[in-house]
Amino acid sequence: MTYRFYFFFIAILASSCASYDVIIHNGTIYDGSGEKPYVADVGIKKERIKAIGDLSEEKGRREIDAAGYVVAPGFINTLSWAGRSLFSDGRSMSDIRQGVTLEVFGEGSSLGPYKSPSRRYGKKLSTFGDYMQALEKRGVSANVASFVGAATIRQYVLGNENEQPGPEEIAQMQLLVRQSMQEGALGVGSSLIYPPGFFAGTDELISLASAAGEYGGMYISHMRSESYGLLDAVDELIEIAAQAGVPAEIYHLKAAGEDNWNKLDDVIQKIDSANDEGLTITANMYNYTGASTGLGACFPPWVQEGTDADWVRRMQSDSVQERVIAEMKQPQEDWENFYAAAGDPKNIVVLEFDNPELRKFIGMNISEIADQWGMDPAETMVELILKNEGNVGAVYFLMSEENVRRQMKLPYMTFCSDARSVAAEGSILESSTHPRTYGNFARLLGHYVRDEKVIPLEEAIHKLSASAADKFSIPYRGRLQEGYFADVVIFKLENIEDKATFEDPHQYAEGMSFVLVNGEFVLYQGEHTGKTPGKFVTGPGYNK
Repeated sequence: MTYRFYFFFIAILASSCASYDVIIHNGTIYDGSGEKPYVADVGIKKERIKAIGDLSEEKGRREIDAAGYVVAPGFINTLSWAGRSLFSDGRSMSDIRQGVTLEVFGEGSSLGPYKSPSRRYGKKLSTFGDYMQALEKRGVSANVASFVGAATIRQYVLGNENEQPGPEEIAQMQLLVRQSMQEGALGVGSSLIYPPGFFAGTDELISLASAAGEYGGMYISHMRSESYGLLDAVDELIEIAAQAGVPAEIYHLKAAGEDNWNKLDDVIQKIDSANDEGLTITANMYNYTGASTGLGACFPPWVQEGTDADWVRRMQSDSVQERVIAEMKQPQEDWENFYAAAGDPKNIVVLEFDNPELRKFIGMNISEIADQWGMDPAETMVELILKNEGNVGAVYFLMSEENVRRQMKLPYMTFCSDARSVAAEGSILESSTHPRTYGNFARLLGHYVRDEKVIPLEEAIHKLSASAADKFSIPYRGRLQEGYFADVVIFKLENIEDKATFEDPHQYAEGMSFVLVNGEFVLYQGEHTGKTPGKFVTGPGYNK
């Protein structure tokens, strides 16, 4: 008993003598600035970086020898769908294993505000702030932030119908945006190919973005088209930014469909001209030639108005089916039509169904299913929606590899998964997914930086960290700098590998050795620690 007390006392004494909670020794520091790396030590105290330099004479409660390793700021996923999945499992496994320390939500929809309060998470929740704070309290391994969804605001005031707001409804929508900004939103995010977001006019979006701008927020958008109407959609985003007086970002920039690949030149010219005129227009992207969304992206918005049940009920009419199929087969500029953009139904692969009887088709393309059913491909898609009683997850092979590489080099480009962050276990394995869920950031570092040398590592890390934090007005994150939060990743570039494929997507990326979030290890020697130190990272209008 005496010896046990002695050793316990020595341990407490040693711990009390330590100047730092963590010291990372001898790492090659990529500080997020985009400048060349240097070798130094990083000292962490509680949640913050306390010192960077020569700490060889200092003591840490935990010390890591990072000689030969990259030490960098944690990565920011600038468009994540992890909000709801993190309520179910806060570990954020697929993204933490790639070094993501901040998930940003809000493409069109957000966690609140909702007109009908929910008690699903143990307390009465209705506002944007309620849900984001509840997510932090639930316990998450990564930090979380969000835009407020323009479609969520619209549903609160107008429901899912194709109605245009009058002055009173616009005032109510702006009030909800202002409240959400005060509760920590980064700005307003829209998604304009899906109902009910599709029904919002440009003036409505300017009104919402203006309200966010009063608090330093920005506008970010999955534009009205990424294919045949791409250039008009960029014009609309720039007009919203100019009229609202806010920065704007294009969600997952792409020129979708071979017919539209050559439009990227004009897109870049439009963005450059807007920036030269004093606006701030930026973009993010994922690092694949395949997109992923529901089969609803092939159907005209008018047939999808209301709920999934409304959509399915409408399509039980023969005359409606005939009209829908005729519109699907024609390139469209007034609504997004990925059926036409895909060029060939072989380029559309189904991923997930709610109806278990349809899951035998997972991983098959529309042509293959059509052949089995002896039907026209467009008719097959209608039948899939009817049998599933709603939307069906799919991958669309739409983009040019040359364009993907070109976009990476754009100075205002950052990176996103446009996916959930999940664990490769349990019911998740019953459906497929896009490999970006598990490999987007590892693919950037391993394939495009190390192997293909499309951009240098210091530039990639800058885009994954400081550039993203700056454009979203997030202070004290995105850099290895004294006083900043200790969101840190440690890895050897030669070990980074994305393993997920379209055929076998449920595979974790490899090579990330250590990840710290707010000074705590969430990944240690490649294994998740189970820690959940993530915080709700609030936007510029946050009012405590």
